[in-house]
Amino acid sequence: MNPLLDFSGLPRFTEITPQQVTPAVDDLLRENRSLISQLLIDSAPATWDHFVKPLEDANERLSRAWGQVTHLNAVMNCPELRESYNANLPKITQFHSELAQNQGLFEKFKALKAGSGFAHLSRAQQKIVENELRDFRLGGAELPADKKARFVQIQEELSRLYARFEENLLDATNDFALYINNRDQLAGLPEDVLQVAQEAAAKDGRPGWKLTLHAPSWMPAMQYAVNRSLRETLYRAYVTRASEFGKPEWDNSPLIPQILKLRQEKAGLLGFRSYAEVSLTRKMVKSPREVLDFLAELGAKAKPHAERDYHELKEFAHNELKIDNLQAWDIAFVSEKLRTQRYAFSDQEVKQFFPESQVLQGMFKLVEALYGISITPGQAPLWHPDVRFFDIRDLGGNLIGQFYADLYARPSKRGGAWMDEAIARRSKESGIQNPVAYLNCNFSSPVGGKPALFTHDEVITLFHEFGHGLHHLLTSVDELGVSGINGVEWDAVELPSQFMENFCWEWEVLKYLTRHVDNEQPLPRLLHDKILAAKNFQSGMQTVRQLEFALFDMHLHHDFDPHGDKTMLQLLDEIRSQVAVVIPPEYNRFPNNFSHIFAGGYAAGYYSYKWAEVLSADAYSLFEENGVVNRDIGRRFREEILSVGGSRPALESFVAFRGRGPQIDALLRHNGMAGAAH
Repeated sequence: MNPLLDFSGLPRFTEITPQQVTPAVDDLLRENRSLISQLLIDSAPATWDHFVKPLEDANERLSRAWGQVTHLNAVMNCPELRESYNANLPKITQFHSELAQNQGLFEKFKALKAGSGFAHLSRAQQKIVENELRDFRLGGAELPADKKARFVQIQEELSRLYARFEENLLDATNDFALYINNRDQLAGLPEDVLQVAQEAAAKDGRPGWKLTLHAPSWMPAMQYAVNRSLRETLYRAYVTRASEFGKPEWDNSPLIPQILKLRQEKAGLLGFRSYAEVSLTRKMVKSPREVLDFLAELGAKAKPHAERDYHELKEFAHNELKIDNLQAWDIAFVSEKLRTQRYAFSDQEVKQFFPESQVLQGMFKLVEALYGISITPGQAPLWHPDVRFFDIRDLGGNLIGQFYADLYARPSKRGGAWMDEAIARRSKESGIQNPVAYLNCNFSSPVGGKPALFTHDEVITLFHEFGHGLHHLLTSVDELGVSGINGVEWDAVELPSQFMENFCWEWEVLKYLTRHVDNEQPLPRLLHDKILAAKNFQSGMQTVRQLEFALFDMHLHHDFDPHGDKTMLQLLDEIRSQVAVVIPPEYNRFPNNFSHIFAGGYAAGYYSYKWAEVLSADAYSLFEENGVVNRDIGRRFREEILSVGGSRPALESFVAFRGRGPQIDALLRHNGMAGAAH
């Protein structure tokens, strides 16, 4: 049996081959289209059990099969799998476009909403029906036939462009290698980074050390390499990936205007003035103006702090390091030197206290205490030997969820960190289907017989993704369309993830999270206090950097004309002149690798990181007021935020937990900007 067509349990990753993708997709599409025909022939009034549920069952099978292919394409990319993925992507896109525009299905959902039976559905079921009606409208169901056809073409072309954008970025990243034979040129780099670089060169049959653009190699080089020209070389290579400065076949420059024009045309067909308006129909914020006002308010508070941060950095570079013309490739290096001097610790020193096994054990201990669960190793077929698998059980020992953890970087894996669903919770005739999640990061793998060691920033990243995972895994909603992260407004989906980050600063948590790799001592209280003192180091600069990305994204999709004379880079320069303090060199091609908005789901939604940070900081302040590892408050957070998924509006869930609407004060305080609040 084709493993992609087996939905009886966990994915059979050890058996899946690229050759199985096309037959599985074709079979499922044939089955789904046949079912839809049967549902449309049925003249009986649409009900949940005889209309919505069978449609949901069929779509879930397709989603699970294609989800496994998409996941493998992201974490085990190879030419054969990429070819199968790209061959089947248009079929999947076409089917979803057909589904979204199917007038017959749309009419049945409308009839279900208008019928007497609607009042007897559960709140979660009613929310699913309402979401479906919204999505039919956004899918072009109300368009005339000729415009429907064009809408489908746009959807297919966009999905192809998104995949191509991500592939170009991965290929350009993997293509770069810098081999260094003279160790003096690598002065300042930590020993473990040098060891990895030496092993990488040896693997290529080369002497010396190999540096790449993958995060575990690139970031320490930018942070620690004394050799300024080396930093500039690596910086330039990184910020020009997938641009006109590299191989033409990997250049994302022509793809971006195509994506923007197609999105704008799609918005116009649906009767919206901009793609941003389309995007916001599924979010808490209801207008681009509201987003821009929010970002402007935050920018006004953050900019003075950012300017102070940057002035301090320039002064330190001039006085201590004799660097008079501070450049973009100096920022991480000079910042690390300044932080080390000011707070008397380095990232490298802290990293020795965060071996992977202790970090995972401490993280699990925290959520076990907060939510009354237990996490233990589980058994599952895995796609790579480095992947680990875990079971989550309630206090009665009942299985409630499972997750994979794929934490290390490798050439076959796309960059960044993300959580995705493998299986969603839902009620079936055989009982409850437990949710399963993927947690993916790009940390350094173990080297030299030692365990993997994480920087404090990487620990924060892990907690962030685990927060997403818990949102998916601890749901108590039994209806597929709104269980876990399904149906949650996109600008609220970061609340549980950013909420988890807060615990990474707490002594009560860190003392269980740390153990020195050599002597097994926990993090000294003095070092913790230094880390805490440095928490808001350059928070102003970091905030305006996020605002730069968010403003660029929103303007790009709201009031930028891709057909006009102004270029995208000119727009970015204008935004930087308003909010940025670090102005990068002219050759910087950041948009070419901004996959969040050009290949991911964050188009006209990047602001949601900051929006959700207001929610998460305010939610966490209740823990600060009552004890950070407080099981009663943890139970409330689980019940009112994590458990309800998308079954009710996110703002309603927040108010149910916090007892009032969200306030920005906690975010400003957490970022050391409380003095800026009025």
